[in-house]
Amino acid sequence: MRNCIITFRSVTPAQRAEEVLHRAGVECTLQRTPKWMEEKGCGYSVRLQREDLMAAAVLLRQAGIGFRKAYALADSGAPEELRL
Repeated sequence: MRNCIITFRSVTPAQRAEEVLHRAGVECTLQRTPKWMEEKGCGYSVRLQREDLMAAAVLLRQAGIGFRKAYALADSGAPEELRL
């Protein structure tokens, strides 16, 4: 299974997202966005399993938490941008 990350503009919405997802039973981890993305302005993200991604996007939208982008990370670590 591949991991995914959802990126946020700052730490506050990322923290809110982590809280909302944990309350809903979605396992995720708050982290600094990987360095290969920092030049794009993303600072924080949540990492979660690919199978939880769509449910997470719905939960975040329902909670009014805006996110920037979502990426699937291949076993090699290569990112693939996903449309949600």
